Amino acid sequence: MRASKGSAFGNPNFWNLAGIAFVFLAATAITSPAQGTLFTTLASFNGANGGNPGFGSLVRGAGGNFYGTTADGGAHDGGTVFKITPAGELTTIYSFCAQTNCTDGDSPAAQLVLGNDGNFYGTTSGGGDFLYYGTVFKITPAGALTTLHSFQAYPTDGDAPVAPLVQGSDGNFYGTTELGGSGTFGTVFKITPAGELTTLYSFDDNAHGWSPYAGLVQGRDGNFYGTTSSGGSSPVCQYPGCGTAFKITPAGELTTIFSFCAQLGCVDGWLPWAGLTQGSDGNFYGTTYRGGTDNGTAFKLTPAGVLTTLHSFCAQSGCSDGGNPYAGLMQGADGNFYGTTTIGGAPSGYGTVYKVTPQGRFTTLHSFDGTDGGAPWSGLVQDPSGLFYGTSAGGSNNYGTVFSMLVVQPCAKCGPAAGR
Repeated sequence: MRASKGSAFGNPNFWNLAGIAFVFLAATAITSPAQGTLFTTLASFNGANGGNPGFGSLVRGAGGNFYGTTADGGAHDGGTVFKITPAGELTTIYSFCAQTNCTDGDSPAAQLVLGNDGNFYGTTSGGGDFLYYGTVFKITPAGALTTLHSFQAYPTDGDAPVAPLVQGSDGNFYGTTELGGSGTFGTVFKITPAGELTTLYSFDDNAHGWSPYAGLVQGRDGNFYGTTSSGGSSPVCQYPGCGTAFKITPAGELTTIFSFCAQLGCVDGWLPWAGLTQGSDGNFYGTTYRGGTDNGTAFKLTPAGVLTTLHSFCAQSGCSDGGNPYAGLMQGADGNFYGTTTIGGAPSGYGTVYKVTPQGRFTTLHSFDGTDGGAPWSGLVQDPSGLFYGTSAGGSNNYGTVFSMLVVQPCAKCGPAAGR
C-alpha cells in the first residue's frame, strides 16, 4: 500500500500499536455456523479490484447494496470505492490516483457516508492538490468523483483525515484529521456539500487530547461527540496520554468529558481508536484498543462523562473472547451492541465478532480462522432483514474480504436447544 506522508499508514507507531502479526491461509470459507450464527464470506479482494478494506465499515445505499473503500489496490494502487450486492457481486466503481500526482486522493481509510442528496461522501488519508495531506470527496453511486477539498496541513488546515464524515442536522459534514491544524495534533472541521471547509478546533495540548483517529457522532443535544487516541489528564499515562472522549459544539467549543486510564489499573481502558455510538438509552458506547485486563474494553459513557466498563477483552480462557478492538460498536435492532476484535478467538486467534448487551453480558459470535478472513479492523452494519455485514483482512487472496453473518436468536419457549 502506498504510505501517505503524515497518515496513520505511514506512521510506524500505528503498526506497532496495532500489532498485526497474521499469516493467512489461501483458502475460501463459504459458510461457517458457530455459536448460533451463520457466517458467509461474500467476496475476496484480489488487489486488482482493491485490497485492505478492513479500516472502513460498509454503508448501505438507497438501493439495498453496500458501498465501501479499500485502502490500496485498484487500477492505480491508490485504493478504491466499491459496491457489493447482498448476494456478493462486487464492482469497483472508482480507483484512486487516477489523476496526476494523485490529486483525486490516495488511500481512503474511512467509511463512506450517504448524504441527503443520495451521493456518498468520504475522505482519503493522502493525496490531493498538496500531494500528501488527504482530501474530502463526493462520489455518485455510479462512480463519478468530485474532490471537494484538499488538505494543506498547516497553519490551520488538517492533515491525514483517516476518519469518516458525519452529516449534521444542518446539512453540513463534520469530521476530524489525525494531524495538522494550528496545534499540529489534529483538527475538527466542518465542510459544506459544496466544499467550503472551516476548521472548528485544533488540538494543541495534552489535556484536551491529541490525534483523533475516529469520526464524530451528533448527539441528540445537537453537539458532536468523539475520541482522541492520545492525550488527556490521566497521571498514569502522562505524555503522550491515554486518550479522551470529548464534546464539541457546532460552533467549535470543545469540552473533554473523560480521560482514559483515570481508574486504578487502567480498568477503564486506554487508546480509543474508535468513535462513539449513542445508544437508544441516550448513553454513548465505544471501545478501547488497550487496557482493561490488558487487551481492550467495551464501555458505556454518559453524556456527563461517567464511564462504565462493560467488558474487558481476553478475560476468557485462551483469549476466546477476542482482544484489541480497533472498531467501535453499533447497536443492533435487538438493542444489543455488536463489534469486532483484531486478535483472539478460538482456536486460531485471527479475531472475532461479538455481541455485548447494554448491561455487559458478552457473547463471542464468530472466530475468524484466516481462510474466512481475519483481523477485522472495521465495524458492522445491519440491514433491515437483520443480517450483519462487515469487512476483514485475509481471505483466499490475502487482500481482504466482505462477509455477512446471521445471528440466530434463541427461542425461550422452545427449549434450550431450539432456535427461531
